Amino acid sequence: MRFSLYGFILLLCSQSLWAAAKIDHWQTQQGGQVYFVKTEGLPMVDIRITFDAGSARDGQQFGVAALTAALLDTGAGSWDADTIAERFENVGAEFGAGSSMDTASLSLRTLADKPLFDNALETLRVIVTKPRFAEADFKREQSRTLAALKQQEESPADVASIAFYKALYGQHPYAHPEAGTLASVAALTADDLKQFYRQYYVAANAWVVIVGDLSRQQAEQTAEKLLGDLPVGRKPEPLPSVAPLTQGKQQHLPFPSAQTHVLVGMPGISRKDPDYFSLYVGNHILGGSGLVSKLFDEVREKRGLAYSASSAFVPLSEPGPFLVSLQTRNDQTGQALSVLNNTLADFIANGPTAAELSSAQKNITGGFAIRFDTNKELANYVSMIGFYGMPLDYLDTFKDKINQVTVASITDAFKRHVNLKLLQTITVGQGGK
Repeated sequence: MRFSLYGFILLLCSQSLWAAAKIDHWQTQQGGQVYFVKTEGLPMVDIRITFDAGSARDGQQFGVAALTAALLDTGAGSWDADTIAERFENVGAEFGAGSSMDTASLSLRTLADKPLFDNALETLRVIVTKPRFAEADFKREQSRTLAALKQQEESPADVASIAFYKALYGQHPYAHPEAGTLASVAALTADDLKQFYRQYYVAANAWVVIVGDLSRQQAEQTAEKLLGDLPVGRKPEPLPSVAPLTQGKQQHLPFPSAQTHVLVGMPGISRKDPDYFSLYVGNHILGGSGLVSKLFDEVREKRGLAYSASSAFVPLSEPGPFLVSLQTRNDQTGQALSVLNNTLADFIANGPTAAELSSAQKNITGGFAIRFDTNKELANYVSMIGFYGMPLDYLDTFKDKINQVTVASITDAFKRHVNLKLLQTITVGQGGK
């Protein structure tokens, strides 16, 4: 009973937070984009600074974006890594930094009490504007990255993922691993990171999200302080278009594993694609809803060919991948792959049933508010809205957009975006020949 009551209270709080998520937007004096959501009742502030500085901006120096983000808090201004960690710990603040294909980001969660907030904010400001990229720190992180890349060679899942993105994207910036390769990372220097930082960590290329118990004036002052010492710079040129595939291919990579990893897919959609909601709901039915999806039912429940089977659209600035994945016993690979392809083909041809659509819509909209049960999670969503240029009322209209999806719109969208003749199939193991 105690657990149920807690869950009910949590649901009410998250619905209240979601309903109150009015997003204010403005620019700093140097052109940085700011998105602010005022929340009350919890004396916390979450800040997220995003730069268009993900691995897609690596150029030929694969891994430079990831290493740059990883070294930001290893030394800044006159502080070393231990001093930075102590400054955050002393005021109960949490800091994080990382990168993805499209973005690099820094995050801060801190109390709103002014002395504590000011101290945490100043620490974040110095990390953003005065990272040191010291040689010793660089060498240590480079060695750690090389060890991780070497370990990936022993993981069939990682081997499959690397081959999959290469098959889909060829020479496009999305093709290479976010962390780089053994050869590219070994060739990097601390000066390469400094140059990357100077080019991409500039005010005009920054998105600042602030969610918490602050006034609009305090939020404006916070954003100006964070970006004020950065050069204005400019945004990078848009990424090149993803080249369309010309034929489907199947690639098998032998690997001494008990199971074969299977990835099937092709470039899918960008974040602002008008078919996003139809594909999102459709994929929820096909393979995105876990134990109740069509793929799971056909592959696992009916035939016991895999522990799980799933599918996903990964929207990015340019079309990210549509992928279907499973792991199966080596001797069952052919059968599992056949069931996967037949299930996908049937879904593209016929779409879902009305009952499946209604169930998916209720499941998606019913759990929507719980995604915002903390300021941090709300800040992550607002950061996505800002970076990808989504409408400010995206969260307010999300449920309506989901409920407007029809069986016909799903079928039409899948037929236009998933061409069975162009699918790329990667198998890694001993059973994919």
